[in-house]
Amino acid sequence: MEFNEKLQELRKSRGLTQEELAKELFVSRTAVSKWESGRGYPNIESLKEISRYFSVSIDELICPDEIIVAAENERRDLIGKYTALICGLLDIMTALLLFIPVFGNGDSAAAVPLFGLTDTPAWIVAVYAAVIGVTVLNGICAVIISRFDRPLWDRHRLYTGVALSVIAVFLFIITRQPYAGIMCFSILIIKGCLIVRSHNNKKQNP
Repeated sequence: MEFNEKLQELRKSRGLTQEELAKELFVSRTAVSKWESGRGYPNIESLKEISRYFSVSIDELICPDEIIVAAENERRDLIGKYTALICGLLDIMTALLLFIPVFGNGDSAAAVPLFGLTDTPAWIVAVYAAVIGVTVLNGICAVIISRFDRPLWDRHRLYTGVALSVIAVFLFIITRQPYAGIMCFSILIIKGCLIVRSHNNKKQNP
């Protein structure tokens, strides 16, 4: 009998619904449904919680081969989670553009902070601030979400952050703000390297 069948049998022996079991294990009902359908395995901490709750050993719950698969899945999830977290922190770093002097101010040779621009139309400054603000907000959301077991949410924030970085790079290049553009481009390159590395790891360990 495989793990998903054992879990269903144990749950039904206690007369529990998937939602009730999820509350006892401090996980989502979706997670329990995924485990029972054979579409995934719990992480090591959840396995310990299941073992404790049903008073059975982990060896009785899951065979060695399944443990290896579960551990590998957990490792891949952690890589994806930390990739999203680091990219979120990079998004938050974009806030530096509000304060450090990286903007050219007309014919003046001196660079100024964003709100020190005087020779740039107010609406362009507002667009700059809006793009930076949304990027920072996305980063804050990514950091908060990383504390939860929501890989899909992590991916959404990750790819939204990449899209915002691309927009910022094009915006600053088109409006001839090379230093701000270079800073955003550097952040974009770092994000790209992290994402490629994460995807390559998944391909090597399907």
